[in-house]
This record gives sequence, structure tokens and C-alpha cells, in this order.
Amino acid sequence: MADSAIRVLITGAAGQIGYALCPKIANGEVFGKDQKVILHLLDIPVAEASLNGVVMELQDCAFPCLAGIVATTDVETAFKDIDYALLVGAMPRRQGMLRKDLLAANAGIFKVQGAALDKFAKKSVKTLVVGNPANTNALIAAQCAPSIPKEQFSALTRLDHNRAAAQVALKCGVSVDCVKNVTIWGNHSGTQYPDVCHANVNGNPAGEAVADEAWLKGGFISTVQQRGKAIIDARKMSSAMSAAKAICDHVRNWHCGSDADSWVSMGVWSSGNSYGIPEGLIYSFPVKCEGGKWEIVNGLKIDDFSREKMMLTAAELGEEKSEAWAALGL
Repeated sequence: MADSAIRVLITGAAGQIGYALCPKIANGEVFGKDQKVILHLLDIPVAEASLNGVVMELQDCAFPCLAGIVATTDVETAFKDIDYALLVGAMPRRQGMLRKDLLAANAGIFKVQGAALDKFAKKSVKTLVVGNPANTNALIAAQCAPSIPKEQFSALTRLDHNRAAAQVALKCGVSVDCVKNVTIWGNHSGTQYPDVCHANVNGNPAGEAVADEAWLKGGFISTVQQRGKAIIDARKMSSAMSAAKAICDHVRNWHCGSDADSWVSMGVWSSGNSYGIPEGLIYSFPVKCEGGKWEIVNGLKIDDFSREKMMLTAAELGEEKSEAWAALGL
């Protein structure tokens, strides 16, 4: 039975997001109620006691889908033969820390994890990077795993996608499932561009449904861009519940496919896009998923307002890449 189980690695598994994420995967919300999973849970030695507590709770939940747990502080043990890598753990930005300092610190972490994927994981492994700066950390991991196709690395922008859809739904007074085809372009940062130019609400263009162009080009964008900060200000802790839900959405679509009539947002390898985004970046695009693969939705009409914002966030990603490569000596 364990031979047919999907092995899913979660790094930073004892943290807030990991604690919210583990039961969702173990309960069949991602791969299906009939698919067995084995959770590989990795954290740093100082969190080992807390990690053991997570294991006890998972055991006590008695999830029918959970075929096993590998809880460890050892990288080789954690990455051995995994099918999915959910790289949640990263160094957080501390007070007084510059962005380049955060990039340098996490470059070292994701260099090690990329090398571990290359050496120990299955070559078919799919990797989702959550730890910030997620896009550039995903790029680092991909660079350090040369035997694994870069198309198998992605960064989480589904949380931003879900936030954008929710804001439109709230504005229109409808349930969020009525909102389709919002797009997050670029970086999971304050430069990301939440775009509703091709979105619809109950089948009608989102612009017509919202009927407030000033909000769509102003308050809507800034609300989505700054939503994470707003949650920290309110809770004094970063997003965990919504992040775990977005991780599940992302992986479920990647594994099982996305809806035929809509697309989702994923940070993916920029090669082959029709939007003028430089190759060699992990950039968020509208994508459709089928058969365990994603494909960029190319050919959407882009107006000047959108083009400016799309290139602004691409420029930031280019700067991050340069700083990360300098830190790694690449």
C-alpha cells in the first residue's frame, strides 16, 4: 500500500503554515480521498520537540489517507524519494534587515534544498516554494537541481489569486465561485499585479460587474498587494490558514488539473511566454493545468496600464535574481 502512496515533503512543518497544511493533505483534500499519502516533515533541530507534537496530533486524527509519517531534522531523510516538495520553511525578514540580506540568507537555504532535490528526490518530483521571497527562492532551487526540469518548480501566487477573487466577490456582493479568471502577474511581493481585465463575474466582464474603474486601478490592487501586511498588523502573525488553503489549491490543480473554463495563477518558468517577460525568471502567469503539467495561457490582450505593471514586477524579479546569484557566486 505504501508503494502506491504519494510522498509529500513539507519543510518548516512545525511552523504555523505547516501545522495548518498537514491535516489538509492527510485528509485527502489535495490528492483525493482514495489516494494514500506519506508525509515527510522536516524542520530545524530547535523545532524538533514541536515537530514531534505535530506527529502525535496527526496520529490522533486517524486520517484514513495517511499511510505514514517521516518526521526528521535530516535533509537526506526528508528528501528521499519524494513526489512533491512543499518548501514552506525560510528565514523570515527581521526588523532592520534589508531585502538583500534576506535574499542572501535564503539563497543559502534554497541552494541546499535544491541540491537535496537533485540528489535524493525522484526525478519526477514537483516543487512548490512558499518561503519568501518565493519566486527567487524557487529559481535558486531549480538552478541547484540541474537534473530536474525547471518546469517542475513553481512559486506560490495562488494566495494572491484567491485574495484578488475574494475582493472582487466582496465588491460585487457574490460568492467567490462566481468570479473566474483573475490573474496575478509577476512577483509575490508588493510589485505583483492583480489583473481583472480578462476576469468575469457570473459570466459578465468583471469591469462591468464592479462598475468602479478607479477602485480596480487603485484600491483593489493595493489591497491585494498589501493583504499579507494587513493580516500581520491585525493578528500579529503572518497568514497561515489562507496560505495553507492556497498551497492545497495550487498542488491539487497541478496534480488533478484545473477547471476547463478558467485559469489559475502560478509562479512558473518564464520560457515560452508571449508577453515579453524575460526568460530565466519564475514569474506568475495565468496557467491551465492538465495531466500533471501546467501551460501558460498565452495571447491575452494587454493594455498599456497592465503592460507597465507587468514589466515593473519583472524588473524587480531580475534585480532579485542578480542579488541572489551574487550571494551564491553564480
